[in-house]
Amino acid sequence: MDINLQEWIVEADMRSMQAAMESGAISSEDLVQAYLDRIHKYDTDINSILEINPDAIQIARDLDKERQETGSRGKLHGIPILLKDNLDTGDNMHTSAGSLALAESFAAKDSFVASKLRAAGAVILGKANMSEWSNFMSSSMPAGYSSRGGLVLNPYGPGEVFISGSSSGSAAAVASNFAAAAIGTETAGSIVGPACQSFLVGIKPTVGLVSRAGVIPISASQDTPGPIARTVTDAAMMLGALTGIDDKDNETRSSEGRSYGDYTPFLDADFIRQARIGIPRHYYMHLDEERLAIMEAAILTLRNAGATIVDPVSLHIEHNHWNNDVICYEFKTGLDQYLSQLSDSVPVHSLEELIEYNENHAEVALKYGQDTLIRSAATTLTEQEYRQKKQKYDALALTQGIDYVLEQHHLDALMLPGDVDGMYIAARLGYPLITVPAGYSTTGVVDSDGDSTKGPFGVVFSGKAFSEPTLIQIAYGFEQTTKYRYPPELG
Repeated sequence: MDINLQEWIVEADMRSMQAAMESGAISSEDLVQAYLDRIHKYDTDINSILEINPDAIQIARDLDKERQETGSRGKLHGIPILLKDNLDTGDNMHTSAGSLALAESFAAKDSFVASKLRAAGAVILGKANMSEWSNFMSSSMPAGYSSRGGLVLNPYGPGEVFISGSSSGSAAAVASNFAAAAIGTETAGSIVGPACQSFLVGIKPTVGLVSRAGVIPISASQDTPGPIARTVTDAAMMLGALTGIDDKDNETRSSEGRSYGDYTPFLDADFIRQARIGIPRHYYMHLDEERLAIMEAAILTLRNAGATIVDPVSLHIEHNHWNNDVICYEFKTGLDQYLSQLSDSVPVHSLEELIEYNENHAEVALKYGQDTLIRSAATTLTEQEYRQKKQKYDALALTQGIDYVLEQHHLDALMLPGDVDGMYIAARLGYPLITVPAGYSTTGVVDSDGDSTKGPFGVVFSGKAFSEPTLIQIAYGFEQTTKYRYPPELG
């Protein structure tokens, strides 16, 4: 097998990488070096990488030796993966959530996700840039900006094509072929949003499927790590490596008997013929003409593939106003706990100290202010009030939301446009989402936030808790029927 690595690495999938490494045509070290070469050549235009793992080459060499001596550990052996910079790694990389306040912070040990990836044989290539504090710092800060790393740009049109969500660096890097895949985190739209707008597949797992231990938090009830990849197959391979019960995250106990260590058996394109998919039209109403046409084409594709389309369906709570009191309370509580455990060499150990640090370094740390941090610090909710509001939200979402409409119409999933508007109900419940490329908006319009809608666009499939197998089946069928993704032109 004769491989021109610099050409082959563009859009190579994980199964192809494993086959090439097993045959001896390439090594993990070759893969790591090829990705590093691409990062050094092209990332100055994208700004997706915060930090390269200084040990990546040696880790790859050790895994190559292990493959030769004892065999492969499995699907991720030797595969280079990027992590969002809010996931702890107990190594020679920092974990900062994009903040200058944590720019010199080293985690004492791996997050659950990092440890699972290492155990599976993945090479943690580096840390991806992100929206500072996962976009929970300032109401005026653009997606993808951090004081430590600057602004992430979309490789499909740096400076003119918008990229959303706090996992923007993870998405931009994978879209640019700077790694085989990446890990993002989502509270509400921060995996599926940037994946959608970078022609990628993103899986936001059910809260509890993947442990949040060692993840710098926003919301204990909504946060979850998840994979961002170029294909449904690669995303499914990643997801299976991340699951498991973790004593440090009680939510993972809810996944017992409902999780899988391998999601690739659900890559069944034929399932789409029996799928029943609902169209919640309320979340289509804001779309401009071009993106609405993409969604209508996706509906037709599913129908022509044999799926039963129920159009329209309505969620009773789709008009509800969700305030942020609950999340502000969870953010303050969770961040104080995380910061309090950091080394004495780190300058901040609480939300109040973080706000003070930023004020004292305003010239570099507060380009867009910190009103969200201040609002969170000032939350006056008591523990009892928090629990009452949380219970009310959960009850509404359960009785009038996703479960209600799926059961009412005997549906397998809902299909939403790939922007944040329709994702809040799933976020409030901690329910899963998967996005798949669906088309490209060639002109776009400027929306109410001043962002252009030009660029890649995806569909999002939403289902009940722990319905990842069904969502993967539907997404895979749609992907194999359409195959919309193409790489960006860099350089």
